[in-house]
Amino acid sequence: MDTIVALGTPNGRSAIGVIRLSGDESLEIVRTLIDDPQFSPQSAHAILRSLKFPESSEILDRALVTFFQSPNSYTGEDVVEISCHGSPLILRQIIDLALAAGGRLAGPGEFTLRALRNGKLNLTQAEAIRDLIDAQTDAAAQQAARQVAGELSLRLQETEQRLVRVIVQLESALEFVEDDLPQIQKEILAKDLRKIVDEIGTLASTFDVGHLLRDGLRVTIIGRPNVGKSSLFNRLLALDRAIVTELPGTTRDTLTEPISIAGVPILLTDTAGVRDSVDRIESIGVERSRQAMADADLVVVVLDGSADLVDEDFAVLDAVEEIPHIVAVNKCDLKSTGTEVESILATDLSRVAVSAVTGCGLARLRAAILEPFSFCESATAGLLVTNARQHDLLRRTEKEIQASAELLVGGAGEEIVVLGLHNGLRFLGEITGETTTEELLSEIFATFCIGK
Repeated sequence: MDTIVALGTPNGRSAIGVIRLSGDESLEIVRTLIDDPQFSPQSAHAILRSLKFPESSEILDRALVTFFQSPNSYTGEDVVEISCHGSPLILRQIIDLALAAGGRLAGPGEFTLRALRNGKLNLTQAEAIRDLIDAQTDAAAQQAARQVAGELSLRLQETEQRLVRVIVQLESALEFVEDDLPQIQKEILAKDLRKIVDEIGTLASTFDVGHLLRDGLRVTIIGRPNVGKSSLFNRLLALDRAIVTELPGTTRDTLTEPISIAGVPILLTDTAGVRDSVDRIESIGVERSRQAMADADLVVVVLDGSADLVDEDFAVLDAVEEIPHIVAVNKCDLKSTGTEVESILATDLSRVAVSAVTGCGLARLRAAILEPFSFCESATAGLLVTNARQHDLLRRTEKEIQASAELLVGGAGEEIVVLGLHNGLRFLGEITGETTTEELLSEIFATFCIGK
C-alpha cells in the first residue's frame, strides 16, 4: 500500500508541528529528508535530526523523528512522526519534500481508516476518536473516551454472541428435519430473544441524551421586548455579547453562542422581542425568533416579574405550550408591582425566579435547563449512544429480533425466524464495521480531519 503524508496538528502558527507518514516507504522517505541512507532508528524512540533540502543539503529545520514499526503503530503499518517547529512555511516545505520523495497526501481520516482495515480498532472506536477530537465539554469527552476504549463494541460483541447461539439452535433444527424443536424449547429461545431486544432497546434509548451531549442542546431565550432577555443571555455567557439598553426592541436579530452547563454543551440563542410591529426590520427579527423557538430543544420564556403580564406575554406562553420550555421570571431584585405573575404561574413547576442584574437564581436556572433531559443521572452514569448512525442500526436490530421472537412463538418455520435474526446480526455488524460497505466507510471517514 502506498505511503500517505499529512499534517497531524492544526493549521496555523504554533510552537511545534507534527507531520505523520504511514506506509511501507515511510522510513525510506525520511532517510531522504535527513540525507542519511543508513538511518535505522529503534521503534518508538525519538531521535533529533536535521531535515535538509535534497538538492542543496541546506538545513531546513531540526526535528524529532519517531519511528513506529509495523504492526506496533496506530495504523498497523510503518509510521513516522516528524515533530518540528510549527511554522506554516516549514511544515508545508517538509510535506512537499515528502510528497516529492514518493509519498501521497492523505485523505480525511485515512490514517484511522488504515487502522480499521488492519484490525487496530473497530468502527465504533474510529467514530469515537472523531468525537473525542470534536468534544467541547468534559462529559462529551468522557463518553467518547469510553467508546474509544471499546466499551460499546464489547457490549455489542456480547449481544452478537448470544444472538448467534440462538441462531445455531434454530439452524440445527433445520439441518435435522426429524428433530423439530418442541414448543417449550421455542418459548425458551423466544424468551432469550426478548431479553436481547430489551437490552438493545435500553441501549438505543440512551441516544435521547447522548446525541445532545455530543451535538449540543439548543436553548432559545424568548419573550416580549424589554423583559431582560439579552441581559439574561449575557449573564449565562458571563460575557457582554448582546447589546442591552432600556429601549424596547434593541435586539433585532438572533445571537447564538456556545456555553457549557455541568459539562453539557449548550447552544444558547438570544432573540428579538416577540410582538406585532410595523417596523420591517423588527418584523424580520420577530420571525427569526419564532423560527429559533421552533428549532430549539428547550425554550426559556422570560417574563418581567416586576409588572403585570400583558397580551404579548400570554401570546408567548401560548406559543410554547406544546414545546419543552421553562419560565424565567426576571427582575426578582425589584419590588413587584404586578399581581398576575405569581398567581398565574403558581402551579408551574418549571418556573424560576432570577435577576439578570444581580445574578440571583442563575444557578437554579442552569439546573432547570438540564432537568428535562435527565443529564444529571445519565451523562456520567453509564455508556450513552451518541451517534445517529449507530442509533438507527440499533433500532433496526431491535425491530428484526422482536419480529423473529413473535414469529417463533406463533409457530412460524425456523427458516423464516432465522432470516430476521441474520438481518439483526448484520445490522450489529454494521455498527462495529464487520459488515460495512466501502461506500459507507468512505462517507463516514470523509467527516474526519486530514491528519487523523
